[in-house]
Amino acid sequence: MSIKNILIGQPIETIREKHERLTKTMGLAVFSSDPLSSVAYGTEEILFALVVGGAAFLNYLVPIAVVIVVLAAIVATSYYQTIQAYSSGGGAYIVAKDNLGDYPGLVAGAALLIDYVLTVTVSVSAGIAAITSAFPGMRNHTVLLCLSAILFISIMNLRGVKESGRIFSFPVYIFIGSLLLLIGASLTKSFSFPRLPYPELHEPTSNIFPVFIILKAFASGCATLTGIEAVSNGVRAFKAPEAKNAGVTLIWMAVLLGILTIGIAYYANYYSILPNTDETVLSQLARTIFSKGIIYYTIQFATALILILAANTSYADFPRLSSIMANDRYLPRQLSNRGDKLVFSNGILILGFLSALLLVLFRGDTHSLIPLYAIGVFTAFTLSQAGMVRHWIKDGGKGWFKSALINGVGAAVTGIVLLIIAVEKFSHGAWMVLIAIPVLVFLTQKVHQHYLSVAEQLSMNQCVTGGKRYKHHSVIIPISGIQQAVIGAVKYAKAISDDVAAVYVYIDPVETEKVRARWDKHCMGVPLIVLHSPYRSVVEPLMDYIDGIRERYEDGIITVILPEFVPQKWWHHLLHNQTAVFLKGVLLV
Repeated sequence: MSIKNILIGQPIETIREKHERLTKTMGLAVFSSDPLSSVAYGTEEILFALVVGGAAFLNYLVPIAVVIVVLAAIVATSYYQTIQAYSSGGGAYIVAKDNLGDYPGLVAGAALLIDYVLTVTVSVSAGIAAITSAFPGMRNHTVLLCLSAILFISIMNLRGVKESGRIFSFPVYIFIGSLLLLIGASLTKSFSFPRLPYPELHEPTSNIFPVFIILKAFASGCATLTGIEAVSNGVRAFKAPEAKNAGVTLIWMAVLLGILTIGIAYYANYYSILPNTDETVLSQLARTIFSKGIIYYTIQFATALILILAANTSYADFPRLSSIMANDRYLPRQLSNRGDKLVFSNGILILGFLSALLLVLFRGDTHSLIPLYAIGVFTAFTLSQAGMVRHWIKDGGKGWFKSALINGVGAAVTGIVLLIIAVEKFSHGAWMVLIAIPVLVFLTQKVHQHYLSVAEQLSMNQCVTGGKRYKHHSVIIPISGIQQAVIGAVKYAKAISDDVAAVYVYIDPVETEKVRARWDKHCMGVPLIVLHSPYRSVVEPLMDYIDGIRERYEDGIITVILPEFVPQKWWHHLLHNQTAVFLKGVLLV
């Protein structure tokens, strides 16, 4: 407990929950770190796709960036309406479930959960890439650095929403300020620095090839939109009035995202920056403008921090979404429990584990992870906006047609983008996400069926009170020897029944005779039943004996008491055979 208190601090009373909510400035840092940070690698991913087509295609960078910003504006406007209509939070999952049905809701929820895990892996790996760009000697330790970053973010989030927001706000605003400074300095330098054309590269060999190059570049750049839905999922994390504060935060985020995306893309094109696996595009642009001075290293350090902390958006939303789905009995109930710091601790721990596993499997390579990205979030975008169209049509009210039109345009646009991303990224790894989503939906349905089955079995509707009583109560005590735990079990058994028997499985004849001799001295009138086991199995003879008692007293009840030794230290369990634990598991099946 002392280690736990050092890591996550003292517990917070439930009554203080409202005091732990976020202001708009803190909310911007917590929920927008993912989309804002994506400008650090969004331009780079577009360039990696365009460079295949040759120098002429690199000039499509800015138009593609503009289209992505327009798309972001459409999505943000649609989600602003979602926040006002569903101020309780839940985002795409709640909207799709309420308006389109359970299955579309589960698809949206599964897609977002998968995307949140990928957000952590991509953000952390991109952040570490920014560090290794500035310090190439650290490149061999990429995976270790990534895992350390995930551990740090997990612990910070376990300390509570408000405290993590306070800690992470500073680097987020440093990043925003440093990029605005970079764009401003790039503009100033452009007055005296003429635009240089890209060096000659190879040209495409097919007429249809250019279309696929542009579509692939657009699909790669759409990673910039991931995280826009985060505010709508976490409305309840804001101070009152929740919907108003969340809506204002979403507008701030969308405006900043547009400025930074177009600014970085324009000046990367203006200064003829080419993608490089050893140095990020943002690093090259900062080095071109400021050389390798204090401002350059400040930008790199801020970029690394924001990229790593972009994972915090997932840590804010994954636990909340999983808790909502757990309350609906589609995920294990444990995910709906709040921890000592009023956060959904189990969701935070699961997210950290899954993200760490992915980073190890992909060796912390951002470019290998990017193709998996954005499928889930655009699936959720489309279902959410389609659900909102149904919501406006169903509920009507003043201005319903205008609202439905906005969400309808959003659904159509994001649906088209989803198809483009799925096709263009399919062979690069997107197929894994397209398989993972239905698999997760299937598992959530199985969990739901289990909870419904248990609820039906435990329902008082089928309970008959005042019926006939059990005619017999048999108590069985499996023993492996005679010690204090066994004597205590015998005393307890005699207190609850007159039919008590101890059962010993005969394996070693010498030990059996010792037990018989000592039992006669300490038995307290309880008979010892010795069961023969020619194959040295403890379980089978015991279960056969219990079945025999059940057949003898069909209208009776059987209680099995397992004497168990509980050591003081956790590692002491490794020094004992844990037979009682094993028998408990067998009896519960």
